[in-house]
Amino acid sequence: MRQLPEKFTARMRRELGDEFPAFLASYEEPPKRGLRVNTLKNEPEEFLRVSPWALEPTGLLEEGFVVKGGEGFGRHPYHAAGLFYMQEPSAMSAVAAAPVDESGLRVLDLCAAPGGKTGGVAARMRGEGMLIANEIVPKRARLLAQNVERLGITNAAVICERPDSIARALPEFFDIVMVDAPCSGEGMFRKDETAVMEWSPEHVAACAERQKLILQSAAECVRPGGCIVYSTCTFSREENEGVIEDLLVGHEDFSAEHMERLYPHTSCGEGHFVCRLRRSGHPGGRERYKKFPARCDAASFKLFSEFLGSTFENDLIEPHSGRFHERGGVLRLIPTGLPEAVLGLHPVACGVELGELKKGRFEPAHTFCMAALGQKFRHMLEYEPGDRRLAAFLAGNTIPCPEDWRGWCTVCVKAGERSYPVGLGKAVDGVMKNHIPKGLYIN
Repeated sequence: MRQLPEKFTARMRRELGDEFPAFLASYEEPPKRGLRVNTLKNEPEEFLRVSPWALEPTGLLEEGFVVKGGEGFGRHPYHAAGLFYMQEPSAMSAVAAAPVDESGLRVLDLCAAPGGKTGGVAARMRGEGMLIANEIVPKRARLLAQNVERLGITNAAVICERPDSIARALPEFFDIVMVDAPCSGEGMFRKDETAVMEWSPEHVAACAERQKLILQSAAECVRPGGCIVYSTCTFSREENEGVIEDLLVGHEDFSAEHMERLYPHTSCGEGHFVCRLRRSGHPGGRERYKKFPARCDAASFKLFSEFLGSTFENDLIEPHSGRFHERGGVLRLIPTGLPEAVLGLHPVACGVELGELKKGRFEPAHTFCMAALGQKFRHMLEYEPGDRRLAAFLAGNTIPCPEDWRGWCTVCVKAGERSYPVGLGKAVDGVMKNHIPKGLYIN
């Protein structure tokens, strides 16, 4: 069994009482892995029919499963296609606690990287409303943006900013604020030796102080009548109930309406804490925020329209939706209602990058290929997951295609009766040239 910090086990013994032996025994078991089916692209019953791994329901989310054995998840073509996201099973409890059952919601994920909760909430929003996902560390923000792209999320913006700066820029703007706070990581002990080595009572106390500041910013961001979903992957009362109580002392308009603790001996995963806080009152005043500017000149849009007509069998992007934005030759589809203030919050990605206008032609972006926008390519190469040609393309190589094909095409992986894009190619003289970004190659 992994050696746990003595002060940690002493504290858990006091807190758990008769349950402590079962809690301690759980550390003799291997950590559990979870998989969340991305319902923006496929439904759980569809994925279960094609999954190469044995899955068991978590009981937390209909689309959430515990993986029984297996390997190579991140290298599988279904992962590249965005059909699933690997997420620690008990962490799905935060997504389950988020009330995203209304349309047109404005949601902020304040501590979002690498994107598990962002992806889970976005899938339940079904492309409606607006989601802003924030990560303060630039490298992690870029990883977050890649996951948003892979999952086909079309109504999100990824920013890289301090929580207090967001609160100043967008006070009382959001219906829901997700706060998966950085913590001491006690729920990671079973699978992460580093978390064990870095643990100390002083580290717990420092995390709690930081969490209080983050939660204060979240309280400033949420509108009257809205809610905060606060979560951690740690067990200390100091970082969980203590942080919640600290906020409630200074904010009489907030109340806790849902709270749960998951431990490795009582849940399907490594353990989690979740609390949903509701702010009293009625929404109002959000109309004062200026919307993100929508602009695209006629010549640029003509090139884009010509690309759509030559590449797709249908045209489901509404050309007069008022959501197109062009800057520096890059054309994007911006989420409806996205505030202009986002421009001052170090945006990493906004909406769907459709492509780039270059010397009288339009070159589509990988993001456009991955987005669930309803387009059907005229030419698609469709392969079973184990096909060597698909593996070669995902590794960045060219592959053969019909001699009479010309222009932009997509390469897809088959999953049952459906096929899903993994990347763009350009057909020239029987060769499909590869346009997957180099950083996404799978070797």
